[in-house]
Amino acid sequence: MAATRGELFAGVTVAIVTPFKNGEVDWDELGKLVDWHCEQGTDALAPCGTTGESPTLTHEENERVVSFVCERAGGRTKVMAGTGSNSTAEAIRMTKAAKRAGANGTLQVGPYYNKPSQEGYFRHFAAIAEATDLPIVVYNIPGRTGSNILPETIARMAEKCPTIVAVKEATGSLDQASSVAALTDLTILSGDDSLTLPLMSIGGKGVVSVVGNIVPRDMMALVRAFAAGKFEEALQWHRKLFPLCRDMLSVSTNPIPLKAAMKLLGRGNGEMRLPMCPIDAAGEAKVRQTLVNYGLLK
Repeated sequence: MAATRGELFAGVTVAIVTPFKNGEVDWDELGKLVDWHCEQGTDALAPCGTTGESPTLTHEENERVVSFVCERAGGRTKVMAGTGSNSTAEAIRMTKAAKRAGANGTLQVGPYYNKPSQEGYFRHFAAIAEATDLPIVVYNIPGRTGSNILPETIARMAEKCPTIVAVKEATGSLDQASSVAALTDLTILSGDDSLTLPLMSIGGKGVVSVVGNIVPRDMMALVRAFAAGKFEEALQWHRKLFPLCRDMLSVSTNPIPLKAAMKLLGRGNGEMRLPMCPIDAAGEAKVRQTLVNYGLLK
């Protein structure tokens, strides 16, 4: 397949959780998470994304988490820092901080809640690209932001802003992803674990993964098999991973079921910040059964 602009982030980037203890960021636990992913060979980490509960982190905490992850990774894995905001000025400030911290790129969610026009989207991302030379991954997730960044707008951004290198595609629409692939040379990354293989079939190069928090090697096996032309093997991995992606993540809003799963696996205490709260006993039983079915728990 032809090379795309953001091959730096081809493969599996794991959107890591932010561990908390008594309401504060648990730095010891975060350090263990980073070390574990480096040992697993995870291609890249994305701190302070949706899975990292970024809406409940203060801007200062966001900067500290990104800086901590960059320092702890120490070049053992790449860092795609979540520094998006619905305030363009704030996104620029956090992105400059991520650049200083040594991040390899930045994950920029479409401005949420204020629902900009397509022109507003273009100006927002162009302003960030103008302010820093850090490679930008545009994160399009209408289910969270309230509106869609259209393929034509993404194509315009790609044309005018050379540092925009990739799209984290979480619209759930293969038509939209196909349009972006046809209109640009941007690297397309799946924003939904369960759609990784379908997206790769239309030109995608990997995933920004949630289930990679617990099975990074399995996600990497899928992506690498497809990239190597081993389509049957990739399909087998897709079929194995699909129930984990679907059954665990459909129990509640991400990262609620993921943190429950990690707690069941002995990795962290499952603590979240309001308005995120733990699932009930029935939900936890579903998560446990999914882990048992996958072979992660007895």
